[in-house]
Amino acid sequence: MARTREVGTLWIGGSLSWMEQLCLKSFVDQGQKITLFAYEDIPNVPEGVIRRDGREILDTDDFIKYEKKDSFALFADYFRIHMIAQNPGMIWVDTDVYCHRPMAYDSDYVMGFELPGGRRVNNAVLGLPVGSAVLADMLHFMEDRHAIPPFLKQSQQDEYRAAAAAGTPVHVSQQPWGVWGPLMVTHFVHKHGLLGQVQPLEAFYPIPFPDRLMFLRRSAVVQGLLSDKTTALHLWASNKRELGLRHGGLPPANTYLADLLRRHDIHPETAPIKGRGRRVFDAGLLEQVPLEQASRIADIGGNAQSVALAAWGKWRCAIDLIDIDHKGRWPETPSDWVAPYRQFLTENGVPFDQIHVIAKPEDLRPAELVANLTGFGDVNKIGPLGGLLDAGLAPGGMVLSDIRKGSGGYPFLKKRGTITLLTNRNDGGIEVHRVLLAADGTLGAVAQAEPPPPEESWAEIATRLAGKDGFYRESDEHGMMFIKRSDTLVVTFDNLDIAMEKREDKRPWGFAFIEKQGWSMLGVTAAGWTWFRDPWVYAQFDALKKKGFFKTFKRVVFYGASMGGYGACAFAAACPGADVVAISPQSTLDKSLVPFETRYKTAWDRDFSGPYGDAAKVSAKAGRVTLIYDPYEPLDAGHVDRFAAKNVVKLRAPLLGHRLGSSLQQMGILSPIVLAALNGSLTEAEFYQKLRARKTFNRYQKELFKRAMDKGHPELARRMGRWVLTRGDNRHIRKAMEKM
Repeated sequence: MARTREVGTLWIGGSLSWMEQLCLKSFVDQGQKITLFAYEDIPNVPEGVIRRDGREILDTDDFIKYEKKDSFALFADYFRIHMIAQNPGMIWVDTDVYCHRPMAYDSDYVMGFELPGGRRVNNAVLGLPVGSAVLADMLHFMEDRHAIPPFLKQSQQDEYRAAAAAGTPVHVSQQPWGVWGPLMVTHFVHKHGLLGQVQPLEAFYPIPFPDRLMFLRRSAVVQGLLSDKTTALHLWASNKRELGLRHGGLPPANTYLADLLRRHDIHPETAPIKGRGRRVFDAGLLEQVPLEQASRIADIGGNAQSVALAAWGKWRCAIDLIDIDHKGRWPETPSDWVAPYRQFLTENGVPFDQIHVIAKPEDLRPAELVANLTGFGDVNKIGPLGGLLDAGLAPGGMVLSDIRKGSGGYPFLKKRGTITLLTNRNDGGIEVHRVLLAADGTLGAVAQAEPPPPEESWAEIATRLAGKDGFYRESDEHGMMFIKRSDTLVVTFDNLDIAMEKREDKRPWGFAFIEKQGWSMLGVTAAGWTWFRDPWVYAQFDALKKKGFFKTFKRVVFYGASMGGYGACAFAAACPGADVVAISPQSTLDKSLVPFETRYKTAWDRDFSGPYGDAAKVSAKAGRVTLIYDPYEPLDAGHVDRFAAKNVVKLRAPLLGHRLGSSLQQMGILSPIVLAALNGSLTEAEFYQKLRARKTFNRYQKELFKRAMDKGHPELARRMGRWVLTRGDNRHIRKAMEKM
């Protein structure tokens, strides 16, 4: 007769989402006893789940994490082995394991292969005999948190041994994901010859990790992959990322997960998925809003569906949908987003009469919480938000808002209360902050407040930055600022319009970076797209050269990107022997020399002759000229091809586009590359090693996928797409894959 088995699991991290509720309740509904261990009170555990204090197993406050992913999975790996050792016959299950049918295994060995091939054993479902040699080995291995895992590749083991010998052993929290999980379990199962005890793939993992998104498809697709051997079904908690980013933290309608929720009477709108690792989804923002109660919330522009639903689930409040366009105008007919938004709320349990569409200013009513996501201060100008808050935010209320750096959003909101940064993201090289404004209750007086003092002009800013040891000079179109710091000088070239209008600190490109290194700076700025073709600029460089200005420095580097890259290469002629670092530069805009160039018409009629004219020619007198460019951008490649001198080093960054600097910045490698280039230590090997970060960069993935398709290799594109989507998301690739 089959044994009646009890299963156990652990939860750390506050309230449960619907996914954990579903999995726990599935065991209860199947009549299989399930115990939930925890170290704090969890408010929304389904009835029938046995609850025990985690300190019965491990009396500790040391909840060790994988630091790279900010995940308690490492502590769970540690806890599960000790739980099994202290509870004979109990089977461990992760909180994302669903009970498809009761587990009635006679053997104390309960584990399964997670991938085809019969090698890798997962630990989401795990049972081992108390007192067994394999269990003892695992417990012993985990005693040393600096142990060198024998199952890692040899090169990594060698690296860890070298670190240990140097007195800096690698802690387990810094080691690869799964080092106390599937990697360890697989190693010791093989060591003890237990492969015959491992259940086949279909027992627990009929849908393996690479195919996990199948759970977001209709039930028939999933059911067709299950078999009589399937018992506890791993739903893969990593699906939370997809659910949170694209489905409001809820399962899509008519999918396998949605059907399971109906079967077990779980209401997902009351427990949406709020985050994954360090990523906070919209539904999780309320966790950071310190309001005990709200009778009304408002969404400006319709981009906070998940926030509105989570607010209803928490407060049972009225929800106002403020229908206003990007310029702050009230539309004559409802905007396209209104009806789907209302339908989303009603389908998820919000009563129709609790949802109010605000379509004219006199209908605005004070709300304790106002959401302004991807709206005014981010994609739209901030101005119209003022009137909406004056009438639509209750005294002492709060605002969830996105602020794009350089938009003026911070000074605008700071007048109204206290701002707290919640999260940030990078959008095209520009930071966007998600903030919480706690209003000070004086919103009505904002409109009558004194106007802010006029902002400083660039001449005032530059003169102040230059100080008594530097200088600032200007003409109608150009300026030159010198800041003295050390015997290394970096000469930069930038468009002043971008610095003043797009950058919150109103500083030239690279200013903060150069300042941080303690280097001197000569910043040349243009009031527009001039390509620095101005006799005044030539005269300034001639005068500096004649005066011996550049000779007072031990090292001089000219630095710029695009138009600034042209300037760096061209005006390096004023300081023979100086190094140059240029990103996506032009060589000239003289049509007789570059007939292929079709961009930058605004500067075509400028004179590109003279000693600072053809950058490809005059830069031959420089020291090392480092050009970083995308060889698949034909116009950029055409310019770089013209640099033929022996002092030129060409570093290729394929498929990252003309705005290469932004791409490198978003990958987090711009600063170390530029620093190494400016101090003269950048090697080609180092550059290409750092460029490997592009493998996980959305733009590169998109362009590589598109290139495979354009070249007639759909199967290659499909394989690449699967690789990308099993490790994260890429909207372009995901949409393209859906059509294939």
